[in-house]
Amino acid sequence: VQLQASGGGLVQAGGSLRLSCGTSGDSFGSYPMGWYRQAPGKQRELVAAIRGGGVTRYADSVRGRFTISRDNDKNTVHLQMNSLKPEDTALYYCNTARGLGYYTTITYAWGQGTQVTVSS
Repeated sequence: VQLQASGGGLVQAGGSLRLSCGTSGDSFGSYPMGWYRQAPGKQRELVAAIRGGGVTRYADSVRGRFTISRDNDKNTVHLQMNSLKPEDTALYYCNTARGLGYYTTITYAWGQGTQVTVSS
């Protein structure tokens, strides 16, 4: 499965962005999916996850500001990001969820991600 993330950009603090993740035609299956981010010099972290049935989990740093959703028919996962902060600046990726209580045994190849930059 090839994952393609899009929707990043440059936004001022307090602004919003909507990220999307899709595949080249393959299916996510019923795996929990998640959005990860990696800031320069930091480890990649899972910030939001969603099960096939729609149950969601969030890292404390984004809870209340970010909303993850998925469309199983279209094999897409979205991340609505509101009230963005400079510390949200990172490269954002989607993949199967490993963390926040989910331990999916399969990890797809990491795509190139999409850059989110929040200016103060």
